[in-house]
Amino acid sequence: MRGPLPIVAILYASGVVLAHGFELPLTGLFAVAFMFSIGALVFASLRRLLVWPLILLVGCVNLATRTAILSPCDLRALLGGTAELVTIRGVLTERPLQRVYERDQEFRWRTMARVEVKEVFRAGTWQLAFGRVAVSTPGVIGPEFFAGSSVEISGALQPPQSAAAEGLFDYRAYLQTLGIYYQLTVESAEDWRLLRTDKSPAGPPWSERFLRWAQATLAKGLVAEDESLRLLWAMALGWKTGLTGEVSEPFMQTGTLHIFAISGLHIALIAGILVSVLRVMRLPRAACGLLAVPLLWFYTAATGWQASAIRSTIMMNVIIGGWALKRPTDLVNSLAAAGLIILVWDPSQLFQAGFQLSFFVVLSIGLLLPSLEKVRQWLLQTDPFLPAELRPTWQRWLDGPLHYLTTSAATSLAAWLGSLPLIAYYFFLVTPVSLLANLLIVPLSGLTLMCTLGSLMCGDWLPGLTELFNHSAWFWMKGMVAISHWAAGLPGAYFYVRPPLLLEFVIYYAALGLCCSGWVFAPQRRRWAAVTAVVVLGVWLVQRGHADRAVGLTILPLGGSGIYCDAPGRRNDLLIDPGNRSAAEFTVRPFLRARGVKQLANVLLTHGDINHVGGWGYLNEQFSPASVLTSTIRFRSAAYRNLVRELENSKERWQQLRRGDRFGDWTVLRPDPGDHFAQADDNAIVLLGEFSGVRVLLLSDLGRLGQRALLEREKNLRTDIIVTGLPAQGEPVTTALIEALRPRLIIVASAEFPASARAGWKLRARLADTRVPVLYTSDVGAITLTLRSNGCEARAWKGAFAFLESAASDSSDQRGGRKPPNLEEATTATRTAHED
Repeated sequence: MRGPLPIVAILYASGVVLAHGFELPLTGLFAVAFMFSIGALVFASLRRLLVWPLILLVGCVNLATRTAILSPCDLRALLGGTAELVTIRGVLTERPLQRVYERDQEFRWRTMARVEVKEVFRAGTWQLAFGRVAVSTPGVIGPEFFAGSSVEISGALQPPQSAAAEGLFDYRAYLQTLGIYYQLTVESAEDWRLLRTDKSPAGPPWSERFLRWAQATLAKGLVAEDESLRLLWAMALGWKTGLTGEVSEPFMQTGTLHIFAISGLHIALIAGILVSVLRVMRLPRAACGLLAVPLLWFYTAATGWQASAIRSTIMMNVIIGGWALKRPTDLVNSLAAAGLIILVWDPSQLFQAGFQLSFFVVLSIGLLLPSLEKVRQWLLQTDPFLPAELRPTWQRWLDGPLHYLTTSAATSLAAWLGSLPLIAYYFFLVTPVSLLANLLIVPLSGLTLMCTLGSLMCGDWLPGLTELFNHSAWFWMKGMVAISHWAAGLPGAYFYVRPPLLLEFVIYYAALGLCCSGWVFAPQRRRWAAVTAVVVLGVWLVQRGHADRAVGLTILPLGGSGIYCDAPGRRNDLLIDPGNRSAAEFTVRPFLRARGVKQLANVLLTHGDINHVGGWGYLNEQFSPASVLTSTIRFRSAAYRNLVRELENSKERWQQLRRGDRFGDWTVLRPDPGDHFAQADDNAIVLLGEFSGVRVLLLSDLGRLGQRALLEREKNLRTDIIVTGLPAQGEPVTTALIEALRPRLIIVASAEFPASARAGWKLRARLADTRVPVLYTSDVGAITLTLRSNGCEARAWKGAFAFLESAASDSSDQRGGRKPPNLEEATTATRTAHED
């Protein structure tokens, strides 16, 4: 790093991280920063020493001033963590965004907006308020609502939902990085009202008018609004509505989704086109820079001032500025300058995935590409003593294509290596096929973007050329879609993995940096580097092997469904009930992907309740289970009957369970083939598992009659942990069952929705009287039981924790029902969560 800016940027970013991780007093930060500033100004001899911690403090102060509560009218001071029915008045900060969700060939729309709040109506009066709010509304609101409009909206205002389990999107954390701490949930578009004031804009801002005009222009000559056209709008204009989950999934799996973000690739292509055209006109560098920079900012503004576009434009401005001023090229220094400008403008950008991926990819290309270029030249080198004109003609013809392909492959490899841990962390994916897919799709995306720009430039003036460009862009986009589907279907194209740990990040990037710098390849260091690599790899494999020997049982907050057993070896893994369609799509699927699951080994369907098996079709499509387990009982549920008919056509993977059957570490306790209770819940499958002396009983939604039958038929039911859902009628785990089982921990798989999955106050009071610790998943999030030889660790996603020793080391008083001290902490934690 020849320039000084990388060190400055690293120190400033470290200060931002420090302020993000610790709640530092703002007054103290200002005082310390002021002291260092005065010291650096007064004492010239200490200036070089004091300026470095001062840069770190500036980063701390910048983030702290943006996140601290500075006004009594701050929404956080007014509302705290409560939910209230309110009416807000404020200004739309950006164009409302429509999201479309496709399910069973039916489209559902939702409008997302952000409002800068000015007033809030609560407790019968209007109060001054300050803060930004995310607004969610089913359906589509009218075009009269645009950025800058003054609006009045009624709904439920509350802190956004945080992730309830591993792998789920943490909407609360995401919004907090944007400075938003509350979400307003609105029932319908009728709860929106437009306010007319003297300061209200007369019409939409020019960026929204440009977007509508550009969409209409890019659609000219095309027969219908199809998937390819919507993807053209997404790619060229940043129109995110067209990027539904189903459409974007193959691009995600091939590592090519970045082509739809207005980011570095777009800005670099546009800058390259602009500079090339201006240089053809024989304009000097300075003139090219003066013309290209404002045109790039125009494109950024026209696409809605998206954060990714702003980041990329700042980065490209720094690079173009250095080129125009004929300064020596230093990519790392330019990248540090761009990063510093962005973090001064908005320090919370540091915690966004887009910022991290953008800078790590560009940095990796800058650092790794020179080494890869040496390898590429060595592989393609020709005989230096053979004149070029004596080489065969076909070899000379291949020089150009080979140079392009190998250079593109080296660039793609450098970007892939630099983004590998980040992609695994944020998307739980490793995509080897992206090396091939990007070689094919990135050039096509360049052609597509050039065609869309040509169409917009011709516009209404040259309609024939406009339509020609549109058809060309549509054709190239169709090709990209086909290539993404083809590449995603290749064997070994992508893998789902667990997110890497912080230490694994550090080791990976340290090793990558040392390798690309050539430091480890010095003759005196090769042996020690190899030994260190072998030791680190051995320790990592031993640690992963030790973790894989434990049994993990995760209970998701889905009202009794979504229980996942991660046993040693993939073939013994088991998912119990996928839940309804919504639960399977938005909770079970991301959770399993975060656990590295691409295909399920076993799925158990306990009974025919739609809230337990309604998501089977989606789960079967996404995970293709190798084995499906059901009971012999027939249920009236239409969804269950449909899946049974489906399984009858693939009997090789269908197994019907009866009382007394065993599979893996689980024993089936009920139902008997002759059971025919009126309520489906009473016919649910009950499992008993024993792991190193710790017994776990899974009751599903077993009702009162089913529990009575279980007690009558099973005489030795003593267990350590009970996991139960909530039956549709009656309450779970009756007092008689608890007395017979004498558990040391009860886990109630409750949820907020549907209403039948909520744990009522009567149930909570009754279970509290038993003096057995109880954890409710609706309070503490998903609960994971880690079962090892020394006992069981129960850890909730939101912090509650308990440890149960195994039977071999357990004391007699604990077996008699006395609670170990650490279980008290779990009980206190869940009670506190419920009271909050």
